[in-house]
Amino acid sequence: QVQLVESGGGLVQAGGSLRLSCAASGLTFNLYAMGWFRQDPGKEREFVAHINWSGTFQMYSDSAKGRFTIRRDDAKNTVYLQMNSLKPEDTAVYYCAAGLRGGGREQTSYNYWGQGTQVTVSS
Repeated sequence: QVQLVESGGGLVQAGGSLRLSCAASGLTFNLYAMGWFRQDPGKEREFVAHINWSGTFQMYSDSAKGRFTIRRDDAKNTVYLQMNSLKPEDTAVYYCAAGLRGGGREQTSYNYWGQGTQVTVSS
């Protein structure tokens, strides 16, 4: 059974930092591209960041570029999202996802999803 478990969310002041983690089990992690998405209540879930299966390519949304960094540790079956210079508009539930066919910006490219972790940024 595949499981993706996010952690590291919480409440932080604007300008602060958080590091999200997503621990994967039940799959061959190094075959999967990994992505982070987020969803604010009343809004659609949106792409944040992607890293390919080998860790050699990363892609970010315009809002994340320059502030967030995605990386993976295949020895720990874990993907991370380092978020710096956080803004109130970053407040959302953050989800990680695993895609066997490449991932990317499209949610339909991902096979498995975690349950999400709440990030709240106060002004």
